[in-house]
Amino acid sequence: MVLEIFDTQLMEGITIWNVFFVGIIVFAGVIVGRIVRMVFNRRFAPNMPVHTVKTMNKILYYGIIIIFLIAATASQGIDIGGLVVGAGFMGIVIGFAAQSVVSNLISGIFLLIEKPVRQGETVELPDSNVTGKLIDISAFSSKIQQFDGTVIRIPNERMFTSNIRSFDMSEVRRSEVTVGIGYAEDIDKAIKTIKDSIMHNLVYSLMEPEPEFLVSELGDNSVNIQVRVWHPRDNLMEVKPMLLKIIKNALDDAGIEIPFPQRVVWEGKGSEK
Repeated sequence: MVLEIFDTQLMEGITIWNVFFVGIIVFAGVIVGRIVRMVFNRRFAPNMPVHTVKTMNKILYYGIIIIFLIAATASQGIDIGGLVVGAGFMGIVIGFAAQSVVSNLISGIFLLIEKPVRQGETVELPDSNVTGKLIDISAFSSKIQQFDGTVIRIPNERMFTSNIRSFDMSEVRRSEVTVGIGYAEDIDKAIKTIKDSIMHNLVYSLMEPEPEFLVSELGDNSVNIQVRVWHPRDNLMEVKPMLLKIIKNALDDAGIEIPFPQRVVWEGKGSEK
């Protein structure tokens, strides 16, 4: 049926001159598309994300070629109605066969428009158990480089519909550690000791918001104190190890016990246990 439409409507009345003229116009469209793409890259691309620039380049280039093609066929009186009908018919067939592909393409467009995350940011997808650096958002999928160096490809549909945790949108971060002290120790003294040590030794700690200290649990072996420290985003990996070291040294110098689980075993003799 599609071939009959092409034969009766598309090919009727077409001469060699028509084809030649359409070819010239399309070639001109290619040149104009390249010029527009070059101007866009020079004037607007430096202030835009890399993945957005790639997508806009494709839209501008191929969009201009299609516009020139339509204008050329219309000027020569070529009826492309049959081509449109055939393309629509084939589009329906392909659409049913490739729903996931279309969904990924649309989701990729929405990711570029909404920009929940940007290329180069560290992100986490809790639903997919993926954490790493977003290195690319293409038409159908996104690529995340995990901390072990491997790169995982995520379909754009899953990327767009998942919960996304960004590590780079905020300029400050909060690190938390929990330290236990003995039940015989003075809680207020321990907190003051830790606070003074952090203020003098942890260069990354912010004064506003200031560190927080909470008694989080009366555990089996210790009174647990939760320490929360705010610091610049870029120092995330250095803060927690340094914080643990500072707390341990401060409590040792103050003579405050940091207990650990202990077990006492009695060996039974005869009927005694």
